[in-house]
Amino acid sequence: MIMKSIGAVIYVEFLKARKSKILLVTLLVFTIVPCMMGLMMFVARNPDFAGKLGMIGTKAKLFGENDWPGYFSLLSQVMASIGLIGFGFVTSWVFGREHMDRTLKDILALPVPRSSIVLGKFVIVFLWCILLALLLFSISILFGLIIQLPGWSTLLFHRFTFCFLITSMLTLLLCSPVSYLAGIGTGIMAPLGFVFITMILAQFIGLIGLGPYFPWAIPGLFSVSGDTQGLQLRVASYIILGATFIAGYWATVRWWQIADHH
Repeated sequence: MIMKSIGAVIYVEFLKARKSKILLVTLLVFTIVPCMMGLMMFVARNPDFAGKLGMIGTKAKLFGENDWPGYFSLLSQVMASIGLIGFGFVTSWVFGREHMDRTLKDILALPVPRSSIVLGKFVIVFLWCILLALLLFSISILFGLIIQLPGWSTLLFHRFTFCFLITSMLTLLLCSPVSYLAGIGTGIMAPLGFVFITMILAQFIGLIGLGPYFPWAIPGLFSVSGDTQGLQLRVASYIILGATFIAGYWATVRWWQIADHH
C-alpha cells in the first residue's frame, strides 16, 4: 500500500514537472552555462580572436590553463556553484508550488501518507537534478572536443567524471533544508533567499578556513580536491553533510505531517 502511494505521488509529480515551463527553463540554463564556458575557453586559446572581443577576451583569460586538466577543474567547481543554485531552485519549486497554486489543502485531503508525499517529491527532485547535472556534463565534454582542447587522457577523464558525479551528489544532499523552508515559507521566495545566503556564506567561511565544517561549502571544496591548508575535507565533513540532509528531510516530513495546523 505504501509503495503504491509513493508510486502514485511520483507519477503525479512527474506529470507536474513535465507539463511545467520550469523544466524547460532549467534545461535551457544548464545548456547555456557549458556553452558559455566552452566559448570562453575557445576565446582564451585564441589570443588574436580574444583581442577583438575586448572585455570578453579579458575575462576569458581568467579561466586559467586552456587545456583539459584546467577545463575539468573548472567544470567541477562550476557544478558545485551552479548546482547549489539550480538544485535549490528545483527543490523550491517542487515543494513550494502547492502554496503558489493554492492546492495544498487539496493534497493534504488525499488518502496518502504525508511521508509518501515528501518521499515522492524528493525522488522527482533527485531525478530532475541528476538530469541537469548530466546535461551540463555532456555538453561541456562535447564543447571541449569541438574546440579541440589539448591534454586529454582517459585516466584524467575518469578522475574528472568521478569528481563531477560526487560533487553533484554532495550538492544534492543540501536540498532537504530548502524543501523545509519551502513549507514554512509558504512558497519559493524564502528557500531561494536561503540558497543565495548560504552560497555567500560558503565563500566567506571558506576564506577563514572553516569550510570543511560548513555543509554548503563542502561540495565546492570537494570539487577543488586540493591540498591547501584549511581546505581538506575530513570524515567529519561528510558526517556533517549527511546529518544536514537527514535533519532537513526529517523537518520536511514533520512539517507536512502537521501542515493542517499552519
